[in-house]
Formats: sequence, structure tokens, C-alpha cells
Amino acid sequence: MARPRQTAGTRSPLIDTVRLEGLTDHDGTALRRGDGCEAQRFTGIDLGGQDLTGATFEECEFVGVDLNEATLRGMTVSESLFTDLHAPVFSAPRSTWRDVRIDHARIGSMEAYEATMRSVHIDGSKLDFVNLRNATLTDVLLSNCIIDELDLGSATLQRVELQNCRIGTLDVTGSRSTDVDLRSSDFGAIHGLDGLRGTTIDDVQLSLLAPLLAAHLGIRVE
Repeated sequence: MARPRQTAGTRSPLIDTVRLEGLTDHDGTALRRGDGCEAQRFTGIDLGGQDLTGATFEECEFVGVDLNEATLRGMTVSESLFTDLHAPVFSAPRSTWRDVRIDHARIGSMEAYEATMRSVHIDGSKLDFVNLRNATLTDVLLSNCIIDELDLGSATLQRVELQNCRIGTLDVTGSRSTDVDLRSSDFGAIHGLDGLRGTTIDDVQLSLLAPLLAAHLGIRVE
């Protein structure tokens, strides 16, 4: 398990290291909704458009897999690795993710509202729009990512860190945050300033937010 980084009282995500052994190659042709897969490796296959509603993947590895417009509603993924995932449209509402690492994903629109994520690390990825409204995120790390729009409206966040990310628009309207670290990332705009309660920012970010905070509180600066 990666040890948490303790700085200024903000607890960092607890991320378990995923190690996979003895995997069996799977060509994906027989996958159906509700299926269960364990210790399988999927390499360079196209699962675009397939209905995988309620499917379960445990101790699986996905390398260079296309999931464009696949139906992943209610999917459960645990102790699994994704590398070079491709999906202009990624639809996984109400899905569950536990002990998952995602590297170098290229995703257009990601619909994961009401999802549950625990011990998830997404690194070096490019995402256009991420919908995590009403989701529950616990021990989640996003590092070295570019996200045009990140919607965390009404989400519940605990020990979440955005590390060296560039976010165009962050929406935290109605979110509930505990130990959410935003310090090393850049934001073009932030919506729902009340939702920043429970987050940690640095002094530079505070100075950039000052005009928005003043307007939000009805303070006139002359």
C-alpha cells in the first residue's frame, strides 16, 4: 500500500498497489451483460458498443482496449489495471471501482454519475468531460491529468487528491469534502464555491480565487 503523504494536516489518499499474476488471455468475444471475469487479460480488443451492464471484473488487466459507447452501467471492477484505455464515449453510471489503476487513458465524455470509487489512481490521462455527480470517492488520486471539465456536483469526497493536473472547469456545487487536496493543480474556473469547504489550496490559488470569493460573499473591493 502506498503510504499517505501528510502535509499541513491534510491526509492523502491510501492507494493499494495492484499486482496481477497468472492471468489468462481473453479475446472478449463471449462477454455478455452480467458476466463475471476473474484473472483475465484483455489486450488490443474492441469492446465498443457492447452491453456489459452489471458485469464484474476482478484481478483483470486491460491493455489498449476500446470501450467506446459500451454500456457499463452498474459494472464492478476490483484489483484491476487499465493501460491506454480509449473511449470517446465512456458510459459507466452507478459503477463500482475498488483498487484500480488507470494509466494513459484517452476519454472524451465520461459518464460515471453515482459511481463508487475506493483506492483508485488515474495517471497521465486526457479526459474531456467527467461527470461524477452524486458519486462517492474515497482514497482517489488523479495525477498528471488534463481534464477539460470535471463535474463533482453533490459528490462525497474523502482523501482525494488532484496532483499536477490541469483542469479547465471544476464544478463542486453541493459537494461534501474531507481531506481534498487541490494544491498542485491548475484550474481555469471553479463553480460552486461553497463546495470548496473541506478542500486544501495553496496561497497562490487563494489569491486567484480572491475575486470570486469576494463576489460570492458580496464584498466590494475598491
